[in-house]
Amino acid sequence: MIVLHGLVTPDGAIACWAEDADLPARTTSKAKLARHPFALDAAALAELFAEQKPFPQAGRDLVVSLPSRGGTPDDSPELVRDPLTAGPAARGEHRLRDWKIPVVTPASAVLSSIVDMELPDGRVGADLRYLADIARWAEELVAAGKVVPGIAGTTRTASARWQAGLYGADAVRFTARAAALPAPCRAARLADPAEDVLRAAVHTMVDTIARERLAGQRLAPKLGKRPTPADATAHAWLTALTGAPEFDADAVEFGRLAGRLADWQASGSQTSPVRACFRLRSPEQFDDAALDDEAEAEEPVWRLEFLVQAVEEPSVLVSAEDIWSERDNLVLHRWVGAPQEVLLAELGRASRLFEPLNTALREPRPVELELDTDGAYAFLTHASTLDQAGFGVQLPSWWQQPVELGLKLTSASRGTAGVVAKNTAAGLKALVDYRWDLALGDAELTEAELRALAEAKVPLVRLRGQWVQVDPKRVAAGLAFLRRSGSGQMAAGQVLLRAAHPDEADLPLPVTGVADRGWLGDLLSGTVERQLEPVDPPPGFTATLRPYQRRGLAWLAFLDSLGLGACLADDMGLGKTVQLIALEALARKESPRPPTLVICPMSMVGTWQREAARFAPGLAVLVHHGSNRLTGEELTETIGKHDLVVTTYSLATKDSTALGEIEWDRVVLDEAQNIKNSASRQSQTVRQFPARHRIALTGTPVENRLAELWSIMDFANPGVLGSVNSFRARFSVPIERDNDTGAAARLRKLTGPFVLRRLKTDPKIIDDLPEKFELKQLCTLTAEQASLYQAVVDDMLARIEDSEGMERRGLVLATMSKLKQVCNHPAQLLGDGSRIAGRSGKLARLEDILAEALADGDKVLCFTQFAAFGGMLVPHLSARFDTEVLFLHGGTSKKAREDAVRRFQSPDGPKIFLLSLKAGGTGLTLTAANHVVHLDRWWNPAVEDQATDRAFRIGQRRDVQVRKFVCIGTLEEKIDAMIEEKKALAQLVVGAGENWLTELSTSQLRELVTLSSEAVID
Repeated sequence: MIVLHGLVTPDGAIACWAEDADLPARTTSKAKLARHPFALDAAALAELFAEQKPFPQAGRDLVVSLPSRGGTPDDSPELVRDPLTAGPAARGEHRLRDWKIPVVTPASAVLSSIVDMELPDGRVGADLRYLADIARWAEELVAAGKVVPGIAGTTRTASARWQAGLYGADAVRFTARAAALPAPCRAARLADPAEDVLRAAVHTMVDTIARERLAGQRLAPKLGKRPTPADATAHAWLTALTGAPEFDADAVEFGRLAGRLADWQASGSQTSPVRACFRLRSPEQFDDAALDDEAEAEEPVWRLEFLVQAVEEPSVLVSAEDIWSERDNLVLHRWVGAPQEVLLAELGRASRLFEPLNTALREPRPVELELDTDGAYAFLTHASTLDQAGFGVQLPSWWQQPVELGLKLTSASRGTAGVVAKNTAAGLKALVDYRWDLALGDAELTEAELRALAEAKVPLVRLRGQWVQVDPKRVAAGLAFLRRSGSGQMAAGQVLLRAAHPDEADLPLPVTGVADRGWLGDLLSGTVERQLEPVDPPPGFTATLRPYQRRGLAWLAFLDSLGLGACLADDMGLGKTVQLIALEALARKESPRPPTLVICPMSMVGTWQREAARFAPGLAVLVHHGSNRLTGEELTETIGKHDLVVTTYSLATKDSTALGEIEWDRVVLDEAQNIKNSASRQSQTVRQFPARHRIALTGTPVENRLAELWSIMDFANPGVLGSVNSFRARFSVPIERDNDTGAAARLRKLTGPFVLRRLKTDPKIIDDLPEKFELKQLCTLTAEQASLYQAVVDDMLARIEDSEGMERRGLVLATMSKLKQVCNHPAQLLGDGSRIAGRSGKLARLEDILAEALADGDKVLCFTQFAAFGGMLVPHLSARFDTEVLFLHGGTSKKAREDAVRRFQSPDGPKIFLLSLKAGGTGLTLTAANHVVHLDRWWNPAVEDQATDRAFRIGQRRDVQVRKFVCIGTLEEKIDAMIEEKKALAQLVVGAGENWLTELSTSQLRELVTLSSEAVID
């Protein structure tokens, strides 16, 4: 796989480079300045950008400082290597080392959209995602005119530069973004502070974008025949702002010009401790008569109130009326001595941006300004300008969260969802009656309201007790559309498309609602599953489906009859596999069909094969896996004789040509989160397989980012969520960055018809699942563990003061890993093969739990994130309890894995099963166990929950006890407390791994890792 990275070059440009996991295994180099062994070469790097316009600059080499070990650069966190070809891990201490890497410098337009590039078998690194976001910010700054001209260099190398005007709120945003600058972005300029690196990048991008927009414009005035040195220098500088940046300058005048520009730029950043604040109040807020929409009244009066606000404490607001009262105890005296003078000066400054304020300034003691509706609308449209200039602005809530005026589509499909499901001739091609109406949100407008809109002369109109902004031209176009195409008939599929894409360009207004009174309404509302009659599987199907599974089968069959893809997102353990097998048995009973292709992780191949044979023995199943799998014509002929073909994601990609030539009836993705990266080769491959119907099965449709949901939905129903770029603009950015609940509701409504999610904790879904009891198992350290722990902490704290950037990040992550190993067992950190017994508090507690469980005849699952730790425990626990201990890890073969699961599930099989979290945390059914132990905490709770669900799932008859080991007084307990206190933040930040720890200050790290007194056994 390939990971695309970004960094800031010494001259402030943004450069891209890439790591390639498929390059030969790690090699070491003793050269003082060697080429990065895993960096993509210049030609291959340029090929990644081949489709981007404009094409980036030619490749060049850049020297960067990266954390390295044993003469080899560390892999980035995003890079995933095949463990079979990765070679041995590098040895030695972490340190920063210089490497040469090939880079390209993309144009700003390419950079801002680079995160959406379709990389074959690759991904975009967090560093480049950050810089792409900065590029979009730079575009927003230029578009808003937040740029200032500047000058750089000396008289010999004088140059004109456009710079970002980072004042007021933008200065605050800059500081926050600088604090979040990923360390890899500074790899080419580690000696510079993060603020200087980011400022150089922003100014460089702003200069590039501004010049592109000013191309061809002339800024400099014409000069006379004998210009003075001052005229000539200023003229050359102005000309250079739109042409070549370098210019000739008189030495004296260059200094004067540079000084005047510096003073001018600095004046914009000077702030007062208080500022003027403007609050607009609509008529009904102070006039009861204005509450009646139907009342005959004179022109409504709006009030623009003047206040003074403390900048440091925005909640401190003092009205102009109180300021003119000249009370001695006025709270503003904490910041200014003469607030009256400040108010007048601020009003004068604001009047240059909103001219009607001059009327108020004619009063000796201005308190407020009365406005008509036109004037109120003018102020509302100037509010953002005043805000950007540093004034406080308080606007009515309806303006900040407006109710949209648009078109509502009402259709009348005939029959219920159950009727349509039984009549495959109907469905999306069926004609339905429709009617368009103008609506305020979802509420249709009356004839009287339509007349009021048509007669409105002002962009603000009061409807249904609230003010609404309307565009008279668009309203007129909407009314004309109603007269022309207000009602008729259309295909049900067209109604669905209108709901999916409400911003279609052929309509004069956006679609604010789609409603239907029949089966289509059930589909649009996402309630089809509750409206359908449960479906029984055909004769010969040996499983007894639960009620919710029969409803799920009916839902799948309904969407199948319409030709719509589905995402069955039932919680883990609710039986997604058996529902799909029932659908296959039902479909093939009704009519002969081409085969169905099931693509799943390797760990699930055996599950599909066994469950199909067990529940639907009439289905012919072919497993396309292994070195002896069929190819060519023999594969095509054999597949045609089977109903179900099961293969893995890796083989589907490898054999894509052969599998892509077959016309499949259905393609099913199990654990569909495997295609969450839509740009990966694996994801692109499965999309290309031709099929009449597509189904995605996943218990986690969104793990980290909304783009994962887009990828899954685009597989099931291509285009239903639009392009990835439009999805990002409409949903990802508003929801992930701005926490836009409205956008989240729209997305749920849009995906509702195609996504079915049920939770096993819902008693309406399943009422016979036993209880799950979770508890923290607090352990203490032995004296040896405490000594080792303290040594690791002391070593980190001694070295971290002299490190920064990526070196510091690597040191922190390495230390965290070492401390977790110490908490497990001293022998795990030392790796010396020494004895196990009596040296670990966790091991002692584990032995107690196992002894109690074995005495009761129970079985236990033990998960660890360290395969090496599991390997140490197996012989010790086997000898300690005189019993066989099973062990599953990433190197376990498919046959050995299936054999271990089968033996553990058998009544007389082994009672202790050790599993590495990564290899055994998904895809297994281990309901024979009713105890689950997490030996070391994984900081993403979802990963632990997935592992726990190996036992807590359908088929479990006993209560499940889940114990999570935490060493008291160590970083394990402290981070656990942080997760508990900030669960909302933990889901967002901790879910991405442990990288967030590297951003803590040295004092915070010291507090985090320091041992407390109760950590050690007496």
